[in-house]
Amino acid sequence: MRMSLGLTFRAVKGLLMVNRGRQCSHGSIGLFVPPSPPVDPEKVKDLQRFITLSKRLLVMTGAGISTESGIPDYRSEKVGLYARTDRRPIQHGDFVRSAPIRQRYWARNFVGWPRFSSHRPNPAHWALSNWERLGKLHWLVTQNVDALHTKAGNQRLTELHGSMHRVLCLHCGEQTARGELQERFKALNPTWSAEAQGLAPDGDVFLTEEQVQTFQVPSCARCGGPLKPDVVFFGGTVNPDKVNFVHRRVQEADSLLVVGSSLQVYSGYRFILTAREKQLPIAILNIGPTRSDDLACLKLDSRCGELLPLIDAR
Repeated sequence: MRMSLGLTFRAVKGLLMVNRGRQCSHGSIGLFVPPSPPVDPEKVKDLQRFITLSKRLLVMTGAGISTESGIPDYRSEKVGLYARTDRRPIQHGDFVRSAPIRQRYWARNFVGWPRFSSHRPNPAHWALSNWERLGKLHWLVTQNVDALHTKAGNQRLTELHGSMHRVLCLHCGEQTARGELQERFKALNPTWSAEAQGLAPDGDVFLTEEQVQTFQVPSCARCGGPLKPDVVFFGGTVNPDKVNFVHRRVQEADSLLVVGSSLQVYSGYRFILTAREKQLPIAILNIGPTRSDDLACLKLDSRCGELLPLIDAR
């Protein structure tokens, strides 16, 4: 499917080429960020007051914090994946059951990986890293799989849905780095080439069935089992131990800030319900409505990277 974003990806002998069309001539950083009103100074004061009063702040982030790094989200009006295309993310059950589906997934991921892995933290990520360094951030929970919080230096961090930068074996559970798998892909497919259009939030790109038919997928080097990104696909479930761990962090917190999430996915929304039961003050920074606006004492519709650096967390 040809996308209207002007992004073309071409894998040739294991290398990735990205051609930017005219629509991206000014860069893709703001390409996936929905329109938002100018920062309201009064709202900045309100958020500053919220952060100042917080002593054990828990922050939950979603795809909206990474759009300013050039990674699209799913649900944003006009610019999210669902608004731009009828494509939908892969389902856990389909990936596990079908070798052809795994082949198609990994071919697309192989093409998209060099670009996806090169994304860098934006000012919002750096602000939250600084909050941790200053002792303001009690814990950070991200629904994102892009590892941008890790790249920014956060350590008090739970990656709720995993990370695309890790790969695991579905049989023995062996975990390896995604970069190592890329080298194995190149060795198995020295002359394979494909051109794709578009970009998805998890680094996926769009290829035709004909393009993926000859793509070779390696197996686990330890047991020969099938490999899967260490992420929770749609239709999958978050590890119960991880869920319980985050619930404990919410119980320890005295306030909760949501950054860049519509909270439509229950895996993240449930922690808002826990915060509500504990009667924690909740603030939400997200462009557009969320599932929990009625539970928040403060709602802000601004770019995360514009607003968070304005806050003094000392």
